[in-house]
Amino acid sequence: MNEKMAVLISREEVESRIKELAKEICRDYAGKELHLICVLKGSVMFMVDLAKEIDLPLTMDFMAVSSYGDGIRSSGIVRIVKDLDDAIEGKDVLIVEDIIDSGRTLSYLVQILKERKPSSIRICTLLDKPDCRVVGVPVDYVGFVIPDEFVVGYGLDYQQKYRNLPYIGQLLDVN
Repeated sequence: MNEKMAVLISREEVESRIKELAKEICRDYAGKELHLICVLKGSVMFMVDLAKEIDLPLTMDFMAVSSYGDGIRSSGIVRIVKDLDDAIEGKDVLIVEDIIDSGRTLSYLVQILKERKPSSIRICTLLDKPDCRVVGVPVDYVGFVIPDEFVVGYGLDYQQKYRNLPYIGQLLDVN
């Protein structure tokens, strides 16, 4: 790992914000059972920590959707790599994302999931890059709004590296 990095969001800031998001989610879903859908691979750490803080009955499932490959910019072509294991019809679904930039992937995912007739669909993302938005998506819960910089850590990767960092870092020498 030869890339230079700066800490953008500390471990403590991430942990604190996840607790705040969980409180908002608990308030909004009070009296309901929640079904979390983790968008793999980047969101897994965020979803696990978020789920630990949610004091509601909940279930989880996982999807893998890709539009990046090995690059640092979205290719614009979205493909499902792993679909859900269980039906979501009639469930209150919360999609848990690591980062939203162009909005293409998430817009596509929401469209597909709505066809499966959930009771509701909301979106929770750890990081939001609104300056990069090409397709509008309604984001209900946002951890942090960040500038258009390439970030890694806390599940986010660069060529499959850096996912295990406990903070959000900005790679300084990536083209």
